[in-house]
Amino acid sequence: MNAKILFVSLSLSTILLSCTNDNPDTLMDDTTIIGLATYNQNVKSIIDNNCIVCHATVPKNGAPMSLVTYDQVKQAVLNRGLLTRISLENGNSSLMPNGGPRLPQTTIDIILKWNQDGLLEK
Repeated sequence: MNAKILFVSLSLSTILLSCTNDNPDTLMDDTTIIGLATYNQNVKSIIDNNCIVCHATVPKNGAPMSLVTYDQVKQAVLNRGLLTRISLENGNSSLMPNGGPRLPQTTIDIILKWNQDGLLEK
């Protein structure tokens, strides 16, 4: 193999390999919200996929309340510390979902944005 081609190949490989970043806190994904976050468009699926197991219509596993409706989730944000509980670090006994692992930061950020945008339903 020609030395020039070998040098270019090695240089290109080094550049490509050094540009990887697997840190989940900095990776971009398709959860970026343009405009206002709403319960129906952005938050409901997060609650349904991560919370309803315990916070069902009839709460299970010691959950103190249901998180099935918009009003229930809104009240949990306003009065029950939902944002604090989902933002705790792994290993904290108060972390939700109960027993962890912690939700990805991008998911938590959606709920935080919903709160900042005024807890809109639709």
